[in-house]
Amino acid sequence: MKISELEKKSGISAYTLRYYEKAGLLRASQRSSNNYREYSQDDLSTAKFILACKQSGFSLAETSSLLAIKDNKDKHVCAEAKEITKNKIVQISEQIKQLENMQNTLKKLEKICNGDNKSAEFCSIISTLEKDH
Repeated sequence: MKISELEKKSGISAYTLRYYEKAGLLRASQRSSNNYREYSQDDLSTAKFILACKQSGFSLAETSSLLAIKDNKDKHVCAEAKEITKNKIVQISEQIKQLENMQNTLKKLEKICNGDNKSAEFCSIISTLEKDH
């Protein structure tokens, strides 16, 4: 199948598919005589796997590691995939904490401001941010 068909079947834009190819995550099975990429059902499966990894929050490097495990299951153990997943959970938990801290700060800033139409010279949000930084 050509890239346009792979795009339709995978739900991934042709631009992104080419990006994944440049990143080494996806490779066209072959090239036609006029040098068009030709993709197989296995390539479609790989594209869908990459999409599932992306939707799960895995980075391109993590996706690459998971693909290596997927493509050579007999040379890897399940613990490798679990370790990658555990590390991602820790990373996301840290991001959630950071986002919660940001949200709390923003709520405090929003609460101290009366939001009237006076000059910003008297804006408590601006003055608080000026003091903090």
